Amino acid sequence: MLTTITVDVGTTSVKLGLFDPEGVATVSTSHPTPTVRDADGEVYDLDLMAELIGGFIRGLDADRRAAVKRIAITGVGESGGLVLPDISLASPMILWHDQRGLPLLAGLDAADRSRVYRATGLPVSGNYGLSKIAWALRAAGDAGRGAQWLNISEYIAARFTGVRWSEYSLASRTLALDLTTAGWSQDVAGLLGVHAEVLPELRRAGDGVPMRAECARGFGLGDDVLVHVAGHDHMVGAVGAELAPGELLNSTGTTEGLLFLHDAPSLDGDAERAKLANGIHVTGPAVDDAFTLFASIPTGGSAFATLQSMLGVDAPTLAALCDELHADWVAGRVDLDRVPIVLPQFRGSPSPAKNPRARGAIARLATDTTRSELVFGAFVGMAWQFADVLELFRIQPDRVKVIGPASRNALWLQLKADLLGVPLSVSGHPEVVSRGAQQIASGGSGAWTDCDPVDVLPDPERHAALAAWAETQRPIWTHLKALPA
Repeated sequence: MLTTITVDVGTTSVKLGLFDPEGVATVSTSHPTPTVRDADGEVYDLDLMAELIGGFIRGLDADRRAAVKRIAITGVGESGGLVLPDISLASPMILWHDQRGLPLLAGLDAADRSRVYRATGLPVSGNYGLSKIAWALRAAGDAGRGAQWLNISEYIAARFTGVRWSEYSLASRTLALDLTTAGWSQDVAGLLGVHAEVLPELRRAGDGVPMRAECARGFGLGDDVLVHVAGHDHMVGAVGAELAPGELLNSTGTTEGLLFLHDAPSLDGDAERAKLANGIHVTGPAVDDAFTLFASIPTGGSAFATLQSMLGVDAPTLAALCDELHADWVAGRVDLDRVPIVLPQFRGSPSPAKNPRARGAIARLATDTTRSELVFGAFVGMAWQFADVLELFRIQPDRVKVIGPASRNALWLQLKADLLGVPLSVSGHPEVVSRGAQQIASGGSGAWTDCDPVDVLPDPERHAALAAWAETQRPIWTHLKALPA
C-alpha cells in the first residue's frame, strides 16, 4: 500500500493518522470534533477543523511528509453544507443529527415516502441530507447560486483540491441518489424543491484527485499527492474489516451501526416497513457486492457518558465497574431477577421507529437496587436493543465482526454474544476505519487477521438463561418502547 494520511471525522472525535505501506499507524492522534451551535442547531467549527488537520500534517517530520502519496478522508454520512465554486460556504456545515430541515418533510404523504424509499432505499428522515439541502437553499437565497452540497469529508477534500465532488457511499446517504441508476434523482429531490444541479459530480472512493500545488507546498507535501474521499465511515470500516457476505459488521462509536453486504439493494415492503437504510458500498457502483443494508442505533458508546453523568462517576470508575460485572456474569454471580429493565434510547430510537425525540426509560427499580445492577441493566438493554434491530434484517449472520470502542468493553461484548447466541470476532486494532481508508486510497486490500481479532463466544447456559429472562420481561420491554416520545 501507499503511505497515507487519514482523516476520520466522527461525531465525537476527529481521528488523524499516518499509515505506512504495511498499514501500520506510525503517527496518530485524536481531537474532540469541533462544533458550535447556531440559531438552528449544531454545526462544524470549520476554522478549528482546518487548524487541527493542518497542524497534524505540518507537525510530521520532513521525511514522513515526503513519503506521503495519498490523503484519505472518511466520516459520518449525513452532514453537509452548500459550497460555492471558490470552495467558500453559502451555508453552515450542518451535523448529521441536526433536525433543522425536518419540518420541510412534513408535506410528504405516505405515497411520496414509499416513492422515495423505492428510489433511494432510505426512509424519509430529517437526518439525511435532502431536507438539510432544502433548508440551506432557502436560508441562503441568492447567495446560494452556483453552490453544491458537500458532505463534511467532501468539503475537506475540496479544500485540498479545489474540486467539488460527491463519493457514492456518501451520496447514498443524502436521500437524493437513485440506487438503480447510481445517479441523482431529480424526481425525489424535486419533492422538496431541490434541483439536481445543486448535487455535484459523482466519483468512486478509489478515484483520487490531485492536491492543489499551492496547498501541497504549504503543507510540505510532494506534488504527486492524491486526495480521496474514502466514503461513509461504517462502509469504510467494512473494507478495513474484510467483511464478507453473510457476516455482520457491528461498527461502534457514539452510535452503533449494523451493516450487511449485498449484490442488490433491498427495496421491498419488508425493508421499507423496517426502515432499513440501503446504500452504495465504497467499492461500488461497478463491482459485485456493491450495496449495503444498514441500520443505526443512536445510543452506542454515548451510553458511557450518560451513565457517568447519571451515576456521578468518572470514566475509570465506570470502566472498572464494567470489568467487575463482566467477571460476575461469566462466573454466574448475577441474579437476573434483580436487574432493572433499561431501554437505552438516550439519543432517540432505532429502526423501525427512528424517532430522534424518543428517550429512554427504566423499569423494575426497587428501593435496594444497586448501582451495579443499574449499569448491568443498561448493558443488557443495549444488547437487547441490538437484537431487536438485527431481527429487522431477517438474516442470521455467520458471525459478527466488531470494530470501534465496544472492542474494549468485555461486558458489552459478552452480553451481546450470549443474548444473540452468535460468536463475535472483535478487532484488536483501534482504527479499522482508517485502515480501510488507506486500503481504498491505495487500491490495496487487507486481511481481518491483521486487525488482531479476538473471539467472544456465547455460552449455551448463559444464552438460555438470558433468553428465558428476556422472554419473561418482554411485556415490560414492549411497553417501554411504546411510550410516547
